[in-house]
Amino acid sequence: MRNGRIGASLAMLAMLSACGGDSGAVSGSTGGTPGVSTPTTGTTTPTTVAGCSLRERQDWAAAQLREWYLFPETLPASLDPTPYTTVDAYIDALTATARGQRRDRYFTYLTSIKEEDAYYEAGSNAGFGFRLGIDGSGRRAYVIESFEGGAALAAQVDRGAEIVAIGTNANTLRTVSAIFAAEGSAGVSTALGPDTVGTSRVLQIRDAQGTRDITLTKTDFALLPVSSRYGAKVIADGGRNYGYINLRTFISTADPALRAAFASFRAQNVTDIVIDLRYNGGGLISIAELMTDLLGRNRATSEVSSYTTFRTEKSANNTTRFFAPQPESIAPTRVAFIGTGGTASASELVINAMIPYLHSAAGLIGTNTYGKPVGQIGLDRAACDDRLRVVALSTQNAARQGAYYDGLAGTVEASCRAEDDIRYPLGDPREASTRQAIDFLAGRSCLPVTATAATASARTSTPTPTTDLPTRALLIPDHPTTPQREVPGLY
Repeated sequence: MRNGRIGASLAMLAMLSACGGDSGAVSGSTGGTPGVSTPTTGTTTPTTVAGCSLRERQDWAAAQLREWYLFPETLPASLDPTPYTTVDAYIDALTATARGQRRDRYFTYLTSIKEEDAYYEAGSNAGFGFRLGIDGSGRRAYVIESFEGGAALAAQVDRGAEIVAIGTNANTLRTVSAIFAAEGSAGVSTALGPDTVGTSRVLQIRDAQGTRDITLTKTDFALLPVSSRYGAKVIADGGRNYGYINLRTFISTADPALRAAFASFRAQNVTDIVIDLRYNGGGLISIAELMTDLLGRNRATSEVSSYTTFRTEKSANNTTRFFAPQPESIAPTRVAFIGTGGTASASELVINAMIPYLHSAAGLIGTNTYGKPVGQIGLDRAACDDRLRVVALSTQNAARQGAYYDGLAGTVEASCRAEDDIRYPLGDPREASTRQAIDFLAGRSCLPVTATAATASARTSTPTPTTDLPTRALLIPDHPTTPQREVPGLY
């Protein structure tokens, strides 16, 4: 239920990606589970700005954690909020033990009600319209993807372009290498300016067109969850047809795009599918469940898609979600899920849900995923525009597999190691991960993904330096916006 009420506050279950604190780790959360009974609480939403002092907001956040947090035994018996200058800093201190146990890697956080609603309902965000990756050792930054409607793509800046220098104008250009040397990756984020409409930067770009300086201005644009250029198509290869869909994020507007893609696959009798989730940090559970349903034409409504479990004293909210085949659903023969360390939460929920039914016919292609088998509820303090995302639930598949805190490589029954080759467009059969996904679907052999624990550095798009391609990580600011949590690397 995306819009269930908790008292007078909005409670949204969402497998969202959460980034924050010093780790900058990509994470996720759970959103929109049909059939989850509505939790109840005595919390009431303030009607005036009174009650929005720092101390009052901190006390409110602590109270919600003590009532709903999935790991209550890890919370300190008492913790004075006085030394903490922000609500987020206090929340991080309260959840430090669970974070150290890798169960809550900054998944619990405070965000803006207005900002989050605008993103989940329409993909609204302010930025240049590209996703960035960084090669820390080489001190370089690359455009991993550009989004339709954004300023970058309009300026012909697309996947594979290198950002060589950044400045507020042509006279203040600093090389990315110099920024890295002085300030690290955080300095690159800072150099790109605040995520507000009208922010402009001069960027020196190097790509197939050569090296040039361009001025980009951040605009408010609606992120398409499925690209209109390469997001969904049928790839003909070796005399066979393969369905390909790239889902950037699990938001409400993904519903019609997913249905249209699978309707096309069904009409063309395509049952070998590539689902590209390599940068998908999470989103709404309701959209994740739609995707599993679209893969469930041959699933009965009595078969379990996933289990959702709250802590013991909140177990009345536990639910079992069954498959609900849709008119557009297909019965897949084999599915290749492309993933990386930036693949989290709702993305992992989809992959995990299909394992008990497809077994080794469902393969993880690329690298290990991030590892977030838990989800958040949203608790609102409307007068303060505060939405507290609290890790309150865990998810499991029909086989009760769910503790994949170190990624899904140790849970999937088949996997193939592959690179993320930014020299080619996403969905291009020449691109390494897409090529390997097709090879998996065709039954060709491969090297398995290494089941190493996902860390902040495991967000790298390239698992091992097997070619001359750089090893990259998605660039994520210390204090990401809601869109940046869900679309890692978005600027």
